[in-house]
Amino acid sequence: MNEILQLDIAENRKHLNYSRMTYVKRILWTLGKFFFRNSPRIAFGYRNAILRMFGAKIGKHVHIYSSTVVWFPWNLEIGDWSAIGEDTLIYNLGRVTIGEKATISHRVHVCAGTHDYTDPALPLLKPEINIGSQTWICANAFVGPGVHIGEGAIVGAGAVMMKDAEAWGIYAGNPAKFIKKRVIKE
Repeated sequence: MNEILQLDIAENRKHLNYSRMTYVKRILWTLGKFFFRNSPRIAFGYRNAILRMFGAKIGKHVHIYSSTVVWFPWNLEIGDWSAIGEDTLIYNLGRVTIGEKATISHRVHVCAGTHDYTDPALPLLKPEINIGSQTWICANAFVGPGVHIGEGAIVGAGAVMMKDAEAWGIYAGNPAKFIKKRVIKE
């Protein structure tokens, strides 16, 4: 039988999870967030410019609302004509890439950070998330660490996506399961 080990939180807290430069960027981003969050609702270009100043790669005609929380702008890439809705959390400790014409609805949680629960020190992990072009992540959905959402896929409202989604598939539930293929009418 396996021995149950105790978590070693003291060991976890000893380690620096980021480089010194990342800590400096985090402090500066605290100031940038103030201007991002306190901008008028329609000031999409202004918010995109702020994110770009902090290293985000933002395409043309992107709409990101002021109540969106972007953890690390320098780990964010968004293609042309995409949108991120209100009260969305982009917890991008790892890189988050969102394709073109993608819609991330309000109150979605994109989570590119976790811990190795098999290690007693619970070290921080930063797996990348890739959300393909023409996708729709519906309201209140959760996209977990390391997940790839294929082109054109839909993740339904309130779904918990912990595995990859195939292109043009529709997923719903907790955990999210494949429902059917998405068909676009001509």
